[in-house]
Amino acid sequence: MSQPPTRRRLLSLAAGTAAAVPLVHAATPAHAAPATAPAAATPTEAPDWAVHPFALHQVTLGDGVFRRKRDLMLDYARTYPADRILAVFRANAGLDTRGARPPGGWETSDGNLRGHYGGHFLTLVAQAYADTREPALKSKLDHLVGALGECQQALAEHGTPRPSHPGYLAAYPETQFILLESYTTYPTIWAPYYTCHKIMRGLLDAHALAGNQQALQIASRMGDWVHSRLGHLPRAQLERMWSIYIAGEYGGMNEVMADLHTLTGKAEHLSAARCFDNTALLAACAENRDILDGRHANQHIPQFTGYLRMFDQTGEERYATAARNFWGMVVGPRTYSLGGTGQGEMFRARGAVAATVDDKNAETCATYNMLKLSRQLFFREPDPAYMDYYERGLTNHILASRRDTASTGSPEVTYFVGMGPGVLREYGNTGTCCGGTGMENHTKYQDSVYFRSADGSALYVNLYLASTLRWPERGFVVEQTSGFPAEGVRTLTFREGSGPLDLKLRIPSWATAGVTVTVNGVRHPAEAVPGSYLTIGRQWRPGDRVRVSMPYRLRIERTPDDPSVQSVFHGPVLLVARSPEQGFRAFSFYKDFTLRGDLTGAIRPEGRPLYFTTHGLTLAPFFVADDTRYHAYFRRSEPVVVFGRADSGVPNRARGDGLTFLDVLWDKAPFATAGRFVEAVRALADTWLSAGLFTRTERDTVVAAAVRADLRL
Repeated sequence: MSQPPTRRRLLSLAAGTAAAVPLVHAATPAHAAPATAPAAATPTEAPDWAVHPFALHQVTLGDGVFRRKRDLMLDYARTYPADRILAVFRANAGLDTRGARPPGGWETSDGNLRGHYGGHFLTLVAQAYADTREPALKSKLDHLVGALGECQQALAEHGTPRPSHPGYLAAYPETQFILLESYTTYPTIWAPYYTCHKIMRGLLDAHALAGNQQALQIASRMGDWVHSRLGHLPRAQLERMWSIYIAGEYGGMNEVMADLHTLTGKAEHLSAARCFDNTALLAACAENRDILDGRHANQHIPQFTGYLRMFDQTGEERYATAARNFWGMVVGPRTYSLGGTGQGEMFRARGAVAATVDDKNAETCATYNMLKLSRQLFFREPDPAYMDYYERGLTNHILASRRDTASTGSPEVTYFVGMGPGVLREYGNTGTCCGGTGMENHTKYQDSVYFRSADGSALYVNLYLASTLRWPERGFVVEQTSGFPAEGVRTLTFREGSGPLDLKLRIPSWATAGVTVTVNGVRHPAEAVPGSYLTIGRQWRPGDRVRVSMPYRLRIERTPDDPSVQSVFHGPVLLVARSPEQGFRAFSFYKDFTLRGDLTGAIRPEGRPLYFTTHGLTLAPFFVADDTRYHAYFRRSEPVVVFGRADSGVPNRARGDGLTFLDVLWDKAPFATAGRFVEAVRALADTWLSAGLFTRTERDTVVAAAVRADLRL
């Protein structure tokens, strides 16, 4: 079924007619409110979570690529004029815009999504302040919040037209919300409640991360307005509204209303959160029925984070069950190798990965929201699979989404990230949804490096990023040195504090080359199992040191719908072939395998860390964000059964699941001896013979080639 034009397409059309206007710099007030340090646990956490996060200001990034990319976005947060962000709000409220022009993109004086970018910008500055504690950022945030408060008051007193409730705050009249209630479609209106969510989320972040009380007051009044609009509408009308493509997109309104209820205690705010139940999809996911094909990905992902918050508030298990099942419908069956999902903003059929790669995959907003969902699921059920995915998406999509050049006029982030052959990343995205979430992405890298158990007895080390944790409730200061995402030893040093603690080290699922953990130079005896947490319980003292060695291996990942379409990784890092060709590159590796059954004979180090060469091409880490055309997938071409120099001449036929004889054989590697290898070839050749995939002569020829190959370790 054909879909309306994507928002990205409309942006590209609009960009062609945009006029250049000089920047107008913001004036910040001479006096700023005193910096208020938020508590380690925010009021929106649920007391029955198994695991809790640390506040942003408690984890400081160390040197490395994450901090360098963070610093690029901090410069944008510091420099971008606040009055440009406020221009659309002030114009709608009939206030002086101070000569400022809106940012552009979708954030224009007549754009139907205007105001959303301002909400993201609030979160950006709040996160930047929480991280750095720079007074200028606090002043800027207070300036933004104060001006929005003025706009809310002006709309209530003399808005044209006058809003239906004095809590209304937006950058356009209430018309879009009224039209949605009569089922007006996109692009006549865009996503009014999506925009509302971004503004409210930004205000709650200003409150939680920077202690701005006015921000909570403004958001609470907005919540009152939401209830006044939706609270009386019949359920059937609400469900029809939320089913409309894009116009009915509401972001995480259920999440923000549930969070608001936690802060205000107002029953109306929780009642309004229930208004955003998207019942048909909610019910299907609660029953584990996959009906995602053809649905707008980012329209629906944040709904499930909201359902988890509704579970926290109500205890209704269907909310949590639906969220868990939804995650499983996306991660794996609809996930590209970088951790992103979707083709042209849409979910496609379950398992359709190779069939959908092109230049418009993996909307960056969608990964932003999938990481939020994974994090929230982990708080309730600390399953390592959630953090395995989190690491993949953060390292290979989010880190890769910020161009490696400075800009104070544009966030320089990606929208789509193509997975097709010979594509390139396009950066910029001022005023778009991905520009907004992109601003947030790069100022909160540290939010999931460490978690703590609910009773404070355990510390989870989820990500191996260079960082320092300050945990005043336990008196601990823990420093992690790491070159991640580069390979190397990760060291955790207890700088301050003493006492009993279970240190839970995440052992990633990719860490199959052997993991070594030492405590003060003594090897820890427990087995480190990939895809689990290794627990070290002891009385810790200042100076105690834990060293974690997880050597990277070159490995391939096959797509679920076509095993011959593959990506190559080095440990957790996606490697992409640099090539402008528009068709899949054909790679053949098995002929170079030794008994180890790995890729080291076929893919060679180039000389720089994480760079390799194969088939005359450079393989580069994808997080290096430049304008080079790349191939995230290649076509595996292994037409004949070959062992080293021993070519059997027998076709390398595939069984029903698409895996070839050589695929199945080498999945059994490593082989301890050449004899064990020949035994494995003989057994598998017999299986292929029984299945009618080899003739008797072909079977014998393949076994003879294995004997002749005489492979070594």
